Amino acid sequence: MAEGPALPPVVARMWGRDPVSRHGPRPSLSLEGITAAAIGIADAEGLAGVRMSSVARSMGVATMSLYRYVGSKEELLVAMADAAAPDPPEPEGTGWRDHLTVWTRAHRDFLLDRPWLLHITRFAPPMGPRSLLWLDRGLAALDGTGLGAGERMNVVSTLTGYAVSHAGLALGAGGPEPPGEEEAAGLAEYGAILTEVLDPGTYPALAAAVGEDAFGDGDEWIDDGDFGFGLGLLLDGVEALIAARRTARS
Repeated sequence: MAEGPALPPVVARMWGRDPVSRHGPRPSLSLEGITAAAIGIADAEGLAGVRMSSVARSMGVATMSLYRYVGSKEELLVAMADAAAPDPPEPEGTGWRDHLTVWTRAHRDFLLDRPWLLHITRFAPPMGPRSLLWLDRGLAALDGTGLGAGERMNVVSTLTGYAVSHAGLALGAGGPEPPGEEEAAGLAEYGAILTEVLDPGTYPALAAAVGEDAFGDGDEWIDDGDFGFGLGLLLDGVEALIAARRTARS
């Protein structure tokens, strides 16, 4: 039987599949311990504070000792993104729409709780056991809807993207880690900038929307009412797709 492709080292370690040596002293560190220390630094200082040297210092070990467990800072970030994810909500007999509403909001909320995750999850696909559990529970909500595997995956990916983008907007609008002074401090300032630069002749629809305060107050982007409005539009589309598939089969 042909062997599958070799797993990246950090992925193998996250799944407990790295080879264990029967010789020599038992390892004094673990990927879990290193990752927990790195998450503690990120929670306190943001992602900029996470360096191999700072993690080692917080654990009272030499920096080089970490490389037995994690090959680079990039690998450490992958492990952090997985370990920092909480348990996903379980379906518990709810309908697909109710569960995906709870699932998407919970996804948004844990990103708001740990803003540094946005700098990782925007670009890194889920590979660890905790992040893939989120993907599994999202897909499970769509069981029995008649959607194909690819369609279910696209739905969950779209909802994930919505949670990530909304969390990013909310944080940029005055959340725990606002942008620097050289950037727009929030959506209110962003709207003011657009008012200044937009020519209604070239951008008629956008200029009109900004003039009507389309971006509103930054707090509105964290409020569940605003979040739920966009989520409802997405789920309406999913519901229409499910109905179309049922009509086609009948």
